[in-house]
Amino acid sequence: MVTTLYLVRHGATEGSEVKRYKGSIDVPMSEKGIAQVEKASAFITKRVNGQMSTVYTSPLNRALKSADIIARPHGLKPIVIEDLRERSFGIWEGMTFTEIKEKYPQEFEAWAENPLRYSPMSGESTLVVRDRVIRILDEIIERPDPPHPNPLPQGERGYKNSPSLEGRGRGGGWNKAFSEQSLSSENIAIVAHGGVNRIILCHVIGIPLENIFRIEQDNAAINIIEFWDKYPVVKLLNGAALG
Repeated sequence: MVTTLYLVRHGATEGSEVKRYKGSIDVPMSEKGIAQVEKASAFITKRVNGQMSTVYTSPLNRALKSADIIARPHGLKPIVIEDLRERSFGIWEGMTFTEIKEKYPQEFEAWAENPLRYSPMSGESTLVVRDRVIRILDEIIERPDPPHPNPLPQGERGYKNSPSLEGRGRGGGWNKAFSEQSLSSENIAIVAHGGVNRIILCHVIGIPLENIFRIEQDNAAINIIEFWDKYPVVKLLNGAALG
């Protein structure tokens, strides 16, 4: 069974020209953002040939509106998943990077020293968000392996049972894994946020979470991930539906 996941970031929001930590602030999409997602929806609809099983979404308005646009051509209603919401930045929400650094210099320094574990007052750490997001991803993809309860050691793969590169072309590794899978497939979509999507992508690629900001997620970005039983393959990363 091959499950193809279309992982989409919401479209641009009102005031998104200024980079602020929106987090759990429920800002609406702009007209520009709606147009971006409509293009993404058309691209996805064409690629799946109208065969989309389920659309999951964050409860925040900017994601929910995006999910509605993506689900509509398939006659679907998005399923709202609370744990797909963006990271809460607590007292930092609505502020720019520079404003945080100037107003909360000590907290900013603590964050810089330990960006995965540090949580702003009334907010969440990246590790807390990782745990809730990957737990939900595992449930959506029906993964038999539990999410990692602790931070991944440096260099550890996101999926422990992924086949090694050794054996390619000799009946082992990926070739063996793919040849044993049914070619029947299912298409699903998750519409979420930049932080949530980066966590998912780090996890399926198998890179340490420290690299989270080496992955870009533009507004209305499309990521395509094929799950061949236990083995995720990223087919598209931060794609844009142009036209």
